[in-house]
Amino acid sequence: MVSSDAGGGVGIQRTIQPCRAAGFTLIESIVVLVVASTLLCVAVPSLRHMMVRHRVATAQMDLLASLQDARALAITSGRRALLCPAANGQQCSNDTHWEKGWLVGSYRSDKASQLDGPPTRIHGGYPQLIITSTGGRTRIRFQPTSFSGGSTVTFTLCQRGYAQEALAIKVSNYGRIAGAKPSQDEAMQCASGG
Repeated sequence: MVSSDAGGGVGIQRTIQPCRAAGFTLIESIVVLVVASTLLCVAVPSLRHMMVRHRVATAQMDLLASLQDARALAITSGRRALLCPAANGQQCSNDTHWEKGWLVGSYRSDKASQLDGPPTRIHGGYPQLIITSTGGRTRIRFQPTSFSGGSTVTFTLCQRGYAQEALAIKVSNYGRIAGAKPSQDEAMQCASGG
C-alpha cells in the first residue's frame, strides 16, 4: 500500500499479520491416537490368525515334502522307506505326535520300526504346533512299488486354540499323498491338544 507522508515523500505502509504457529493441536493429536488405536485393535487379531495360518501351512508343506521324499526313496532305491516321529532327531519314537520332529530313511523288513542306517532327512519339527497322526500310526512305510502299508492315515496340524486354521495331510494305502482340510471334529480335537 502506498501513502504520502507530511514531507511530501512517498512512503510504504506495511500491515503486520499475526503469525500462525505450524503443527498439530492437542485435539488433533488425540483424535489421531484414538483412530490409530482403534485400527490397531481391529488389525491385531487378524494378524495373529494370519501368522498362525502361515505357520500351519509351512508345517504342512514340510511334512508333505518329507512324505514325498520317503515315497521317492522307496521307489528309486528299491528298498522300503520309513517316515517316523523323532523327539531327539536320532531315533524313531513310538508317538502319534510329530511336532518334535521326524526322520526319513530306509528300513529292513526284520526291523520295521527303526531306520537301517542314518536318516536321509531329519526335520526338527514345530514345537509351537500340534501335529498328530490317526489310528495310532507311529510309522509311515512305503514299499518300492510306492504303496503305503497299513491303513490310510491322516495327519492333523494346528496350533492350540486355533481350530479354524487347522490343516491335514492324507496318505492312502496306494501311496497317494494329499494336503486337505481336516474334519471339524479332527480340527477341534487337535486345537484342544490332540
